[in-house]
Amino acid sequence: MIDRNLLRPAFSRARPFPEYIASDPTRAPHWWQVHARAQLSSDQVALLRSFSREMKVLCLSGTWCGDCAQQVPLLHRIAEESSRIDFRCLDRGEAGAWNEQLTICGGARVPVAIFMAEDFEVCAVLGDCTLSRYRAIAARKLGDACEVAWAKNSEEELHATLADWLAEFERVQWMLRLSPRLRALHKD
Repeated sequence: MIDRNLLRPAFSRARPFPEYIASDPTRAPHWWQVHARAQLSSDQVALLRSFSREMKVLCLSGTWCGDCAQQVPLLHRIAEESSRIDFRCLDRGEAGAWNEQLTICGGARVPVAIFMAEDFEVCAVLGDCTLSRYRAIAARKLGDACEVAWAKNSEEELHATLADWLAEFERVQWMLRLSPRLRALHKD
């Protein structure tokens, strides 16, 4: 697992979502369009607002990456509903030497979300696509239909991918809430 002493400075260099995508003004509008389409239900918002443990989430990404453009806005949509989630983005090229430790299936993929406790202990790493996203991509690429590069993803795919990411945020929150180490620290 990644040493938290390497994550701490990377997290401090990382930028909040709006600042991160503003660094690429030609692609930012598409990212904001995906963000606008990603709507959480009132139950999902209530869940996020019930989080009691601080969670840091560092997303390695690339503004040039199509998968990032389809998924990172979803992570931001989730994070902005909870005061307990500190979500930041870092370009993969700026990650430093530890980026090599994050290969997925033998490659440097993005997006990769690193979920951490308040003290930068790594809880989970998820990337480069959620299960729902992989299913949709496989249906387009492995089936009778072929993917059209300029076509936007269906609402069904977007909301299934949003639900997948939300489930991971919730899973990590329960991990943090039930952690004996953190329960002792917070006396709860």
